[in-house]
Amino acid sequence: MASLYVAYLAATLVLVLAPGATTAVVVRNTLAAGHRAGLLAALGAAVANTAHATLAGLGLWVLLGRWPLVLDAMRVGGAGYLAWLGLRSLARIWPSRQRRAPLEGLAAQEGSSGTPPASFVEGFGINILNPAIISFYLAVVPTFVPPSPPPYYFAILAATHIVLAFVCHAGWATAFHALRVLIARPRVRLTLELASAGAMLWLAARVLGRL
Repeated sequence: MASLYVAYLAATLVLVLAPGATTAVVVRNTLAAGHRAGLLAALGAAVANTAHATLAGLGLWVLLGRWPLVLDAMRVGGAGYLAWLGLRSLARIWPSRQRRAPLEGLAAQEGSSGTPPASFVEGFGINILNPAIISFYLAVVPTFVPPSPPPYYFAILAATHIVLAFVCHAGWATAFHALRVLIARPRVRLTLELASAGAMLWLAARVLGRL
């Protein structure tokens, strides 16, 4: 059982270290409002992971096998949410009323987005609409459950994934906050914001392309 858990740990590390939609949302909030906002986005994502793990542990997500269109609907919803966040970032960078001064507009609006409730909701929303998390708990986790496991074993595997994912996303928040503080020049900040928005729009298109 120990060797199986080590294998699961290694596989989960590979998954959580790969940047994805949640990473983009965490980075977006960190760039918009700093470390706390990024951590709250990571916490929201962790709560969504906990919800998926609970539903999978109760066997409710197995029902989705009978309705594959539900997963497609979630995929469309997740892609739409990513695209909306990316477009919001672009709108914040280039507000229509300040088109002649995008850099000043970015600084002026810094306190208007990435608020604690919004950061948490964005992190939660992007993961609760992510069918890849459902697939992880339905297809990946069961392959690491030994025959006749203890009743709490699935919970241990789920908790491992949730904690590792949160630590990884918190690390992204910490890294980009340090970068944000270190490089305070408006043009560099604008470039980072544009890269974050572009990543979210690219991920949204990629998700829709898999339908």
